[in-house]
Amino acid sequence: MKRLSIILILMCLFQTSQLFSQDKPAYVIYTSNGKKTTFEKLVESTENKELVLFGEFHDNPISHWLQMELTKEMYEEVGPHLQLGFEMFEQDQQELLSQYLLGNLTAKQFKDTMRLWPNYETDYAPLIDFAKKNKLFCVASNVQRKYASLLFKKGRKALDTLSLTIKSQMAPIDFIVDTTLSQYKEVYTMGGHMGVNMGMNMLESQAFKDATMAQFIMSNPGRKDGTVHLHFNGAFHSDFHQGILWYVQQKQANIRVLTISTVTQEDVRKLDKEHLGRADFIICVPESMTRTH
Repeated sequence: MKRLSIILILMCLFQTSQLFSQDKPAYVIYTSNGKKTTFEKLVESTENKELVLFGEFHDNPISHWLQMELTKEMYEEVGPHLQLGFEMFEQDQQELLSQYLLGNLTAKQFKDTMRLWPNYETDYAPLIDFAKKNKLFCVASNVQRKYASLLFKKGRKALDTLSLTIKSQMAPIDFIVDTTLSQYKEVYTMGGHMGVNMGMNMLESQAFKDATMAQFIMSNPGRKDGTVHLHFNGAFHSDFHQGILWYVQQKQANIRVLTISTVTQEDVRKLDKEHLGRADFIICVPESMTRTH
């Protein structure tokens, strides 16, 4: 009888494991070397970090959900030392963002005056509202898109004509670029198909955004001793520890940093080789996942 009970238990366990193996996971988190891990381990790895770069797919709901969950967890750990940074907000609108967080603008005034992305309500408003509720400083870290576009179309010299006020809202126009970085090589190749000099212009336009975001991550009115900055950006801007992070490390080589990336695959049960080393933690989402916009 005892033996029969054991057999029945084992059969139930086997059937349960088979059932779970047939489930469709919404995501799997991997370490840099492709080992499966957990969100809990990711959160633990943010401890004692000065900077966390969260690379998202802008229309991926899993990215945005985990951004919110990570923000809550990090706030529990560091409280008011937490600072949020956004590629999605441009530096000329820092004051409007700050005034909204202080309660000096209504939600309608904020939406009417800010250049908000089409998925703001679903994907970024929850983060901003959390920051507002908990009195966290938020950084509008990006350069205005029209000036990155100006560089792309006319080259770096076109930036010389800008006012000092506008120049204060971007990286110095003599910013350096490491053209040997693999991410920038990829951008150069894409731009090279568009005509003479367009490869380098596209590379520099991308680097201009990265350099600007790095500058305002490291230097902003809310930054103090002990600040922990959680920055949200498109994954390409920080993948393979390049882009934003490269520029941050030019300012502070020994900064304690953690990087997160998002990728999509047809089968998420094993991380594809091309994604190994992409970040310290890699969120792998099914290609069939619904999009937020």
